[in-house]
Amino acid sequence: MVRVLVTGASGFVGGALLRRLADDPGFAVLGVGRRHVDAGVPGAGSRGAVAEGSAAVAAYRRVDLAAPDAAERLRGLTRAGEHESFRPEVIVHAAARSSPWGTRAEFERDNVGTTRAVLEYARSFAPGCRPRLVFVSTASVLSRARDQLALRDDERVPRRFVSEYAASKHAAEHLVRGYPGEWVILRPRAVFGPGDTTLFPRIAAAAERGRLPRFRAPRAGGPVLSDLVYIDTLVEYLVRALTEPRAARTTLAVTNGEPVDLQRAVFALLDRAGVPVPQRTVSRRTALAAATLVEGVWRVLRRRGEPPITRYSVIVYAFAKTFDAERCRELLGEPLVPMAEGLERFARTLDGARARAERDGMRP
Repeated sequence: MVRVLVTGASGFVGGALLRRLADDPGFAVLGVGRRHVDAGVPGAGSRGAVAEGSAAVAAYRRVDLAAPDAAERLRGLTRAGEHESFRPEVIVHAAARSSPWGTRAEFERDNVGTTRAVLEYARSFAPGCRPRLVFVSTASVLSRARDQLALRDDERVPRRFVSEYAASKHAAEHLVRGYPGEWVILRPRAVFGPGDTTLFPRIAAAAERGRLPRFRAPRAGGPVLSDLVYIDTLVEYLVRALTEPRAARTTLAVTNGEPVDLQRAVFALLDRAGVPVPQRTVSRRTALAAATLVEGVWRVLRRRGEPPITRYSVIVYAFAKTFDAERCRELLGEPLVPMAEGLERFARTLDGARARAERDGMRP
């Protein structure tokens, strides 16, 4: 069995990977996360991210990677029924603050600081025994406030990042590339699917409040195309990256490789969820200007919480972003779930939520 340590296992991506590995006899897995998971209550903890199967719950430990002694805590971890410390052959570092808004200090602590802790732990192994590190970064490190098509893995990063999140993930990438053992950096683009706590919930909440507009088509006409990646596809790529020798010391954009008309796809999902589809139309320039103004007010007044609109959200949603997936497919194979099937699977979960809400006499 391949021994794997998964960080961020109480979150969307890390939790899905933990469940996948816990049910596979080819792996011995241990997951760590900041949040508490109650093994006795199905669906408890991080919105059900871990507590959906006893195997995954039994393989979970609560560890705050932002703590000063995080590396020491990792060294002391054991699996259920075992007394010796767990010695992974692979570490998947998926722990991160992935919010579109936050302070530089928060992102530095949760994205850069936690990566330092994981690297300190990995370096503590003897040379030749150091685990492979698979780092879950983000395609946002390449994003600019403009349409970008067929971006390559070796594309130069912008001088100014679109958010503190993107800047912190790029800084973490830099640390990973200095690791003396094997490393792989995966940059997923817009992960969606059942259990999503970041992407679609924010879009749906904005639509519910009337804050999600239709964006006017760009001058060139035609839809705004965007790459996405379905959660099961990303998880399978992570599993393949654990052991693929050719993937060592590579940085790969991870998508389903089937760009979609993003507004059309989002509106279809909103309709399935019973959320009113936006009718108001604005230009991308207007939305960016409004987001810049609102962000400035939030900073000056030091308001808590996320602003109703951010530049990062506008750039992610309103501008075309597609990636050249050839290298990823060459090394890690074809996507596990085609895009159309992934969208339909996700939509069916929204149908279920809508039906339950209607049954209970509430809006979905």
